[in-house]
Amino acid sequence: MSVRLRKWLDSKGRKKTKLYVDVTYNYPDGTTTRFRRPAPVQTRRAAERYEREVIAHLASKKTAEEEVNKKKEELLFRKFAKTFLKDYAATNNKKSTVQSKKMILRLHLTPFFGAKKLGQIKARDVERYKALKYEDGKGLSKKTINEHLSVLRKLLSVAIEWEYLDHLPLIKRMKAAKPEFDFLDFDEADRLIDATDAEAEWRPLVTLALKTGMRSGELFGLRWQDVDLVAKKAHVRQNYVLGEVCDPKSGKSRTIDLCDDALAALKEQRPSAFRGELVFSTKRGKHLTKNMVRRPLARACRRAGLREVGMRVLRHTFASHLVMQGVPLKVVQELLGHSDIRTTMTYAHLAPSVLRDAVKLLDRKSRTARGTSEAHGVTKECN
Repeated sequence: MSVRLRKWLDSKGRKKTKLYVDVTYNYPDGTTTRFRRPAPVQTRRAAERYEREVIAHLASKKTAEEEVNKKKEELLFRKFAKTFLKDYAATNNKKSTVQSKKMILRLHLTPFFGAKKLGQIKARDVERYKALKYEDGKGLSKKTINEHLSVLRKLLSVAIEWEYLDHLPLIKRMKAAKPEFDFLDFDEADRLIDATDAEAEWRPLVTLALKTGMRSGELFGLRWQDVDLVAKKAHVRQNYVLGEVCDPKSGKSRTIDLCDDALAALKEQRPSAFRGELVFSTKRGKHLTKNMVRRPLARACRRAGLREVGMRVLRHTFASHLVMQGVPLKVVQELLGHSDIRTTMTYAHLAPSVLRDAVKLLDRKSRTARGTSEAHGVTKECN
């Protein structure tokens, strides 16, 4: 019996009594808990009834915790992967990102981890996955495997947030070399534009890609209302990827000033637009896709005597030409719509002369000559 009558004297020396329920409950796993409270109703029968309710509550509370832990332990990776895609990815990611995660889970992660419970996935399992996919360089690239690991980490992190998992296993990314990028030199770019004369309907698209650096999805989503031929500007406000119109990749719109070649290409495209909303579209006014552009671009490359390149190379060419002409990387970042300057730094090595000239400014002779020329400039202005 855990109903006890407590007696004591108050501050004025008066006798006080009260029935207390003092329960120490022992769980099957060896843990204990103590509950000590005065009975709500101060009669022996009511206190005993309250004692039984307390014991039942403590037992059910532990049972509920055990049930939650049991569900955690039994939740399989393949089952949570479906929940992750439906309840997290679908509401927090763009359609293209959802499709990418779905593909990675279906073809790679789920076949390997699917039969495992979430809590059973350890660092050694992740390392085995990396070794299986890489196969000493015969399998997937390290960059691709790192993309898989990013999806795995996010999925398990969400499982922790939703209290399906207690901790995240150690997931080490593979050390991948920086990817090399291809671009056309100035002569090759001119030859490619000339070669699209036979592909008249594609020439404005190729020219604009080379002269604005817009992503293929941004070109496919470009509307006439986003183009100001008088002010010579193009406003990048949307992106078309995997059948979905969405925000630009950086998450914000940007404005690109048009050079004369880009402006001429847009003016050439205007009469053939059939007053449609899109600058570049199919004959039915629908969005273009990368697959539609691939073959015409390949034909133009062959006609120009060039290696076959894709739309991404045209974007790289735009950025490379700017850097080679000494344009500051911060400006190139704004034009390309990179959210992180580190992405733009990929092109930094293309401006060796700019770096050399910057260092030469530290030479004594250079400083003296510069100071003299500036002094002459001031004199001329004063005169």
